[in-house]
Amino acid sequence: MVESAPTPTIPSPQPLDSTRFMAGDLCAYLECYLEPEQIKEVYRAYLFGAEAHEGQTRQSGEPYIFHPLAVAKTMAEMRIDYKSIIAAILHDVMEDTHISKERIIEEFGEDVAELVDGVSKLTHLKFRSKAEAQAENFRKMMLAITRDLRVILVKLADRLHNMRTLGALRPDKSRRVARETLDIYAPIAQRLGMNAIRRELELLGFAAHYPMRHKVLDAAVKKSRGHRKEVMQKIETAICGRMEEVGIEARIVGREKNLYSIYRKMKQKRLSFSEVYDVFAIRIIVADVDTCYRALGVAHNLYKPVPGRFKDYIAIPKANGYQSLHTVLFGPHGIPIEVQIRTEEMDRVAETGIAAHWLYKAGDRHSATAQDRAREWLKGVLEIQQAAGNSMEFLENVKVDLFPEEVYIFTPQGDIMELPRGATVVDFAYAVHSDVGNTCVAAKIDRRLAPLSTPLESGRTVQIITAPGARPNPAWLNFVVTGKARTAIRHYLKNLQQDEAVSLGRRLLEKALSVYELSLEQVPEERLRALLEELQLPDVKALLADVGLGNRMAALVARRLSVTEDADASAMETTPAGMGRPLAVKGTEGMVLSFAKCCNPIPGDPIVGVMSTGRGLVVHREHCRNVADYRDKPDKWITVEWAPDSTQEYAATVRIQTANKRGVLASLAAGIADMGSNIEHVSFDERDGHATTITFTLSVRSRKHLADIMRRLRRIPEVLRIARARG
Repeated sequence: MVESAPTPTIPSPQPLDSTRFMAGDLCAYLECYLEPEQIKEVYRAYLFGAEAHEGQTRQSGEPYIFHPLAVAKTMAEMRIDYKSIIAAILHDVMEDTHISKERIIEEFGEDVAELVDGVSKLTHLKFRSKAEAQAENFRKMMLAITRDLRVILVKLADRLHNMRTLGALRPDKSRRVARETLDIYAPIAQRLGMNAIRRELELLGFAAHYPMRHKVLDAAVKKSRGHRKEVMQKIETAICGRMEEVGIEARIVGREKNLYSIYRKMKQKRLSFSEVYDVFAIRIIVADVDTCYRALGVAHNLYKPVPGRFKDYIAIPKANGYQSLHTVLFGPHGIPIEVQIRTEEMDRVAETGIAAHWLYKAGDRHSATAQDRAREWLKGVLEIQQAAGNSMEFLENVKVDLFPEEVYIFTPQGDIMELPRGATVVDFAYAVHSDVGNTCVAAKIDRRLAPLSTPLESGRTVQIITAPGARPNPAWLNFVVTGKARTAIRHYLKNLQQDEAVSLGRRLLEKALSVYELSLEQVPEERLRALLEELQLPDVKALLADVGLGNRMAALVARRLSVTEDADASAMETTPAGMGRPLAVKGTEGMVLSFAKCCNPIPGDPIVGVMSTGRGLVVHREHCRNVADYRDKPDKWITVEWAPDSTQEYAATVRIQTANKRGVLASLAAGIADMGSNIEHVSFDERDGHATTITFTLSVRSRKHLADIMRRLRRIPEVLRIARARG
């Protein structure tokens, strides 16, 4: 038998009628699935919460306790366990009353107290801005969720009732709450597969944040509904008839797309309303998976499918556990119709997501899968949190992770990995494992080598090639899209900079101490400890990092460590900072030693090092114009020399004046390649019709290597003049 249901409309949610829904109503509602003893505990929690909130009212003027009761009602509708219902009733007592976490543990146990604490905001800490407070509260909540998924159910139910009663707030505050809901809470509900709550949060958030756009779009949908109603009924009847003919029992439901989903699609794809074809869709719900595919065949026989629009989310479920077959058909008059085909179980999981684990029996395979996927996502969130530098960075990276339109990628072993649309090879490497991402050097897509920045498409097989000595490149941050990859790269580079700063700081301090015929090991421990206490640094490593990053001058630290008497100190005042053996540099020191772009020093050049605050040591050519300002500040520069075993390649800039003839650039490039150098950059300056100045940035090993290249290029007849660019 086939049942056809009318197209549902989402009613405008009304504020809770506090005179109607009371604690007694909640307890009566709970009788359908909880034990009497558990219901008694819920009622005791209500009495406890009512006493704690005594005298408090909401912005609407109603007693505050009606808000926790409404939150508990939403939880009860999801058939959540009684401890979660108690936590819903008490979710604001720690934040808004004198009740402590210890008191809740004493009254209702540790489980309930942890749930309440996970939902409570950090109200007793001071933050520099509202954004920072919001980010830190979000971080705290996400950490609580990783310990117990029920925290997010309470938080979403709390946010849902706040959105339903948003009219009582000032317009600016209601817009801020609506923005936060659309940016964070609705995407979290979607990520956890809770589509029913997600749709209502989006609808309410859209109406509050964009009231005029909501009004215009709502009117357009109502007008369109009138035009298409007859066509949709005709399609539903045709599908019903064909299903009966082939003996498939199905429930056919007309579905209207969420207003916010329509708005977002119009905005992202720059479409007018008339160009959005999936405003109305049909959902076919059948008994089992086999019947889903049979029903798909029937639909495709009835109406022609639109090429490239079929998606099999049963074989490859979405990241939040969603399963369904999606296809788009050419309906009557050429109107495209979106059709979704799924089982009853899939439909339930699609609406309630992880809540389905509590809503039905624990042994349900689909519910367990939904919760497993939720835990998998939260595991990734936890990794982002551990590597994030601060709560603002954490929030931004999780926001990126909350808006995935998935692509499905195969590993060489045939496993499937979900990634957000636009994800690159590097994102895939970090999704496999952080160590794989940190050491990846190349990749093969469908057995062909591809750049690491290549965006991935569904169905590709990706193989990552790693090397033990490889490390993340800062340039990767320009193209990675997943929060996990971005956070892992930043975390690695931050630690790398810290380690290299300590290493450089030790070398600089040892060099400065050599002036006083001392080494760091020879400095008395009590003198070192006294200096650390005075500078308020936790340990020697922090001191060395400060020296390496240029935040403290090595000469001054060395002076403090080597002198104890004031008389000796005054005697040392005239000791030049640059005395002693020069510091040897190889060019491989990485993130806290850099070579100035203004003069491009190379081995063989006389060089000088300038300490730059926060950047570390910057090496210039000795006669660079930008070093002139530091000549009178000996505490800012140090003498450095090239290490004899330097094998690094360096950038050098050469200007070549050539005759304007065809093929000159090719001759120059060939000459440069013959000498074992690469061209990193080239630019042209045509002075007149007869001559052109070409500026090359070349990679060279030393001053001698550069001289050999220049001699080779002088032999080209068209070269009129060649010189190295000055700093």
